[in-house]
Amino acid sequence: MAQNTSSAVMQQRSEPHDSLDDFPTPPWATRALCEHVIWPSCAGWPKKLDQQTVWEPACNRGYMVKPLREYFGIVIASDVHDYGHGHVVRDFLFPGDIRNVDWIVTNPPFRLARQFIARSSQLARIGFAMIVRSAFLEGTGRYEGLFSKNPPSIIAQFTERVIMTKGIVRDPAKLYWDEKAQKWKRPSTATAYTWLVWIDGQSDTRFMWIPPCRRKLERPNDYSEST
Repeated sequence: MAQNTSSAVMQQRSEPHDSLDDFPTPPWATRALCEHVIWPSCAGWPKKLDQQTVWEPACNRGYMVKPLREYFGIVIASDVHDYGHGHVVRDFLFPGDIRNVDWIVTNPPFRLARQFIARSSQLARIGFAMIVRSAFLEGTGRYEGLFSKNPPSIIAQFTERVIMTKGIVRDPAKLYWDEKAQKWKRPSTATAYTWLVWIDGQSDTRFMWIPPCRRKLERPNDYSEST
């Protein structure tokens, strides 16, 4: 059988050990978490979402911070690398005196996702959410070392693709120049993404689909090419 070498199929979220794993999250995907997952789950909570604090500990260039500020009262942004956007530079996994927050929401470095989950479970008072490749749910190692002991409260699967490109957030509706292929292309991906959400006191895992919502949740200047 001939190997499929299309750019969408061959795109991999796999980085060297010392890589910053620079795959920023399109803002609409974070709004989808707030609108379709967290907000419906917070009915009856003592504090409304806009009265709660959230920490984004792998904030990159701030693509997730911006939409979080639309829903949460206080947003703390940090990253192990200085991307020049005014965030705190610190290693989330390094023990320190960071105060607890209500929520932690992030796109963790792929090779450190389990460590980010463990650290978040120590610091988040109400809950935490991680956007991961859907394939992250597979594997006996992750099941035995993580999911069998600390299963998420919610598995929220995107029904439309979240396009993550190294170093840039591209508008799926616009063509871009592919220097390597020497032609104009539309952004695409073969990688499916899922939000995993842990909520304090909820131990039974609930599966849900995030309905098609990209166009509804996009805002002006969401994409790198527009800023």
